[in-house]
Amino acid sequence: MSARIRLFHVDAFAERLFEGNPAAVCPLEHWLDDAVMQAIAAENNLSETAFFRPVAGGFELRWFTPEQEVDLCGHATLATAHVLFEHCDHPQPAIRFYTRSGELHVTRSGEWLEMDLPAQKPRPCEAPPDLARALGTSPAEVWCADDYLAVFEDAASVRELRPDFALLGQLDRRGVIVTVPGERVDFVSRFFSPKLGVPEDPVCGSAHGTLAPYWAGRFGRMRLRAFQVSRRGGHLVCEWRGERVVVAGRAVTYLRGEIEIQGVAAA
Repeated sequence: MSARIRLFHVDAFAERLFEGNPAAVCPLEHWLDDAVMQAIAAENNLSETAFFRPVAGGFELRWFTPEQEVDLCGHATLATAHVLFEHCDHPQPAIRFYTRSGELHVTRSGEWLEMDLPAQKPRPCEAPPDLARALGTSPAEVWCADDYLAVFEDAASVRELRPDFALLGQLDRRGVIVTVPGERVDFVSRFFSPKLGVPEDPVCGSAHGTLAPYWAGRFGRMRLRAFQVSRRGGHLVCEWRGERVVVAGRAVTYLRGEIEIQGVAAA
């Protein structure tokens, strides 16, 4: 017996192809075995592969890096909403997802998708001993939530970072966000998470659950424009709403295909 599974490759937080953060999205009717979903994610070799299935009131959604399942992924959530709106004829302007991080909502507003995520307000902390060595330079400030937040004042220092990923992967947080005030936007950032098998995430939606509260506090306004300065780059708009952060972006479909897996019950 074999399973035929639809697969969409979507560039999230992208205004055109080959920008933003690519994610694979697989619609299912029933969950596959966890080991099979992990193997598909490893085969795709993208920072995230999302799997979703319909349930009463919305969709269950799970995310896998090439190495493990994760609790939250913003860009793959945005990509999944894009697939539902553009390729699955979802009739309503909003989608409810049930995830390991609770309920998430994505609303379509013109060409933009507005994603409601948990806020992770950071707090000042002592820099771990190996952080500066792993980044190759010392940040002006260090904060922490689920990730370390390393704040710089010089934009070039963030763009030119060449981290030691092996050393970053030994730190005691999910990953490291580096950020600096922007010139044409309010702030720019990069995100590294080698511990999860993602040395550098091209555009990380969930990291903006930490970035938005930090920069909102610094600038004194809730709505902010952001750009992630990875090689691919990606535009976001963020709004801090207390316990939640709304992160908005666009998405573009790169590929539509089908996976055929022998010896697996049809999904």
